[in-house]
This record gives sequence, C-alpha cells and structure tokens, in this order.
Amino acid sequence: MDQNAIERVRIVELVKENLPFSKLKFRYFTKNHYAVTVFRKKDEWKIKLVLEAFSKPIEKQFEGGLFQDFVDEPRVFAAELEGKQVGWMELGFQKWNNRMRIWELLVKEEFRRKRIGTLFMDYAVKVSKKKEVRMLVVETQSCNVPAINFYRKHGFELIGFDVAAYSNEDIERKEVRLEFGLKLK
Repeated sequence: MDQNAIERVRIVELVKENLPFSKLKFRYFTKNHYAVTVFRKKDEWKIKLVLEAFSKPIEKQFEGGLFQDFVDEPRVFAAELEGKQVGWMELGFQKWNNRMRIWELLVKEEFRRKRIGTLFMDYAVKVSKKKEVRMLVVETQSCNVPAINFYRKHGFELIGFDVAAYSNEDIERKEVRLEFGLKLK
C-alpha cells in the first residue's frame, strides 16, 4: 500500500443482512506478555503487571463474529480500499453505564501498520462523542502486546482486568483479560 493509499480508505457502515461472511479470523504474533500477579494479604490486595519475554515468539489465532446477540446496539464498520474491505470494527453502546465498547477490531495482515487502525480508532471516538458517551472501552489479552501498545498510543489507559475470563488458568497461561478505556468526558 503506497503512502497516498490511506487517503483513499473509506469507513463505511455495514448492515447485518448484507454481510458476505459470518466470522472474522484473528491472528497475531507476540514476543512478550504482561505477567499478572495478584498478592493478597489479610487487609490488602496488590496487583502487579510486568512486561516479560516469552521463551520464543508465539502465534495466537481465534475467531470472532459480528453482530453477536450479546452486543447492545451494534454498529459495524468496514475500511474499504478500492472497493475491497481491508478491515472491520464493531462498536456497541452500553446504555447502563454510558460507555461505547469496541467489540471487534481487525485489519487484514497485509494492511496493518498502515494507519487503518488509527482511522478506525478516530472513527470510534467520533461515533462515541456523537452518542455523548463518557468512555470508549476495549478488551484485549495480556499477551497481545501489539494491541496493548496500539491502544496506549491512542490514549487508552488500563481500567481493569479479569484473571478468569478465558479459563481458570489465565494467569498461568499468560493470557489475562485486560480492559482499557479512553475518557471522553
């Protein structure tokens, strides 16, 4: 993708009935993870997250879907370049706490690190501000350091974690759910 191609990328909203596919296939590589340690004493808790290297780089793969039943007020967007979809993002409004959640964010591998993710992030902020939400939130795994770095680069801060979101051994598996948030109000 040449330097000027990013100017030709359009963000378009998709309709559930017109989706040409049902699943997104996610894949990333990482050399590091944030090791999560929870210390408990009688009257206190201490949580520690430390960036550590894996003994060798790892590849993670999983599937996700769009317009899932658990997403409140889903809105799905595609990044289009020359008539082809090169990325997808799903937002959902959480009325009960006035937050917008990024449920899915995927850019095709050959288009990563070309500012398409930034276009999505800027668009998510724009949609969230228009909805007048107080915060934009996103979840990722403690081993998805590329995503963590991307969210931090865009102003997101760690707002929480869940050491048993994916299994009862998330800490041992080095894959703890981390929540990041961007204050909008």
